[in-house]
Amino acid sequence: MPSALRRHWPEYLMEAAGLGLFMVSAGAFTTLLEHPGSPLRAAIDAALPRRALMGLAMGATALLLITSPWGRRSGAHINPSVTLAFWRLGRIGGADALFYVLAQFFGAAAGMGALALLLSGPLAHPWVMFAATLPGPAGGRTAVAGEAAISFFLMLSILAASSSPRSERATPVVAAALVALYITFEAPLSGMSMNPARSFGSALLAGRWDAFWIYAVVPPMAMMAAAELFVRVRGAARVHCAKLDHRGAARCIFRCGHRSLATNA
Repeated sequence: MPSALRRHWPEYLMEAAGLGLFMVSAGAFTTLLEHPGSPLRAAIDAALPRRALMGLAMGATALLLITSPWGRRSGAHINPSVTLAFWRLGRIGGADALFYVLAQFFGAAAGMGALALLLSGPLAHPWVMFAATLPGPAGGRTAVAGEAAISFFLMLSILAASSSPRSERATPVVAAALVALYITFEAPLSGMSMNPARSFGSALLAGRWDAFWIYAVVPPMAMMAAAELFVRVRGAARVHCAKLDHRGAARCIFRCGHRSLATNA
């Protein structure tokens, strides 16, 4: 474990920074779209168009992070659920998975904390609530079902896209598009998290822990279930790497199948 930390600490910091930036984007756009004093909130009264704009903003944020130089090096998981699914698939070592998860939780809290220093009042407003993920009016059971469904389908889609040479380059777009669609249409059910660290960062600042267990437990279980299904149907060898974007010459710290593919070619 100390060896992994000594050799791979830059990737851990990149994961922390990636999720930190995602949290800054989430908090800033939630404030712009939901705070009652925002001109944008006043101009768009209906909730669906505001969620669509939020979805576009966060989908674009995800795409930029995944395809950035740091994202291409770390793999841009920025989500413990994704990291644990790739660990289940054998593409990331146990020590690296542990430090990725710790870095993601730290990055989420640091990102939202940094934004709170700039937007403390508006970000804490009840209509914004530090962009907290909370169950919708339908309640906890619906939130559980929603988080399970979107997490399962996101991971399955990532694996399906990244396992094929024809669609591998589209993996970042697939992931970002699903984030945008989920925020637009699923958010009223569960708050649309899929990410224990993302929900932790908001809950820590908002002090809202009443439904945190849903976001801590359901997404990792659903994504690992998706990984299990993919292995049973397609086989573990079809999962080439734990990176969402493998283009470029950035260092790869994973148990990477692209090396063997290049050798065979």
